[in-house]
Amino acid sequence: MALLIAFVNIIGWGLIPLTVKDSPQSQIAGMGIGASATALIIYLFTRPAFDAATWAVAFVAGMLWTIGQMGQFISYTRIGVSGTIPLSAGFQLVGNSLIGVLIFGEWPTAQAKVIGFIALALVVIGIVLSSKSDDKGSGDANAKNLAFLLITTIGFWIYSSFPKLIAKDINPGVNGLDYIFPEMLGVLVGTVVYVIASYSTAVYRNKMIWRNSMPVSNSVLVLSFIVGGSILIGFAK
Repeated sequence: MALLIAFVNIIGWGLIPLTVKDSPQSQIAGMGIGASATALIIYLFTRPAFDAATWAVAFVAGMLWTIGQMGQFISYTRIGVSGTIPLSAGFQLVGNSLIGVLIFGEWPTAQAKVIGFIALALVVIGIVLSSKSDDKGSGDANAKNLAFLLITTIGFWIYSSFPKLIAKDINPGVNGLDYIFPEMLGVLVGTVVYVIASYSTAVYRNKMIWRNSMPVSNSVLVLSFIVGGSILIGFAK
């Protein structure tokens, strides 16, 4: 059942390039505003218990997510959407799997490790093949652009490990609703920091940013955070 629900995340992330437009700065800023507003509404209706440690970790996770998503948006302009999505997904799969094995002790048996690493090797081959294209209009998947996407994907890796960290070491009774609001606050702060650091504060006066902040696209994002985090927590227990 958990795997079936996880398809919500796939649909949600697939809709983001279709519903969030304009420059990378406008895209990330709009998502920060819309996602935090949607999470606030959910928080006011659910009123989950406050736990300082959970909130602190969730806030940092949200800021780290911003790094990964910013890398994706910029890569859309460099590599193209059709090239960025499979590459980013592959990088996340490999990185998250290695974190699970090295930090959380997953794949405990030798057989599981052998099968797992063979599967990861196949994913790496797929990543390499995905970066090759004869279509000159599909973007430039050169070493520099691939390295940029890989480095920023580290933000996704660390963010994805935080639900398990919270469930195992901080608050065993936590669920996705308990930390979605502080996590989205982290996203909001992370986006503001990025916009200021890139000298792009003018995007806050652009009408497109408010379109990008509309709940239609960002409610899917927040739902993906809740469902995805809850599934990770379920597997961690």
